[in-house]
Amino acid sequence: MEKLMNEDSKWDHRVSAGVADGPADCVGIDCVAAALKKMKRHKAPGLSGVVAEIIQARGDIATQWIMDSCNGIVKESCITEDWKSCVVLPIYEGKGDPMECGSYTGIK
Repeated sequence: MEKLMNEDSKWDHRVSAGVADGPADCVGIDCVAAALKKMKRHKAPGLSGVVAEIIQARGDIATQWIMDSCNGIVKESCITEDWKSCVVLPIYEGKGDPMECGSYTGIK
């Protein structure tokens, strides 16, 4: 039976994890620089309106700002409310029954 998008998944309680001891690792400049290089170009911006090309064009300034922002999140253990939300649009894949949820993919 195919699962529909609006059905809730049941948790089977088979997975557990303990709390990690010690402080969280800081994000390094090399890690941020590598992630920025992997960003896909020519994609639609998110809610901020900022596209990958703008971030990549700023070079070391953007890399440092992103690293500082990420390390602030790790240090404070708090993510801004804006980063916790997104808009998901169902896009028809062009195949299958358009009345079935499985024929759609979610785009953030």
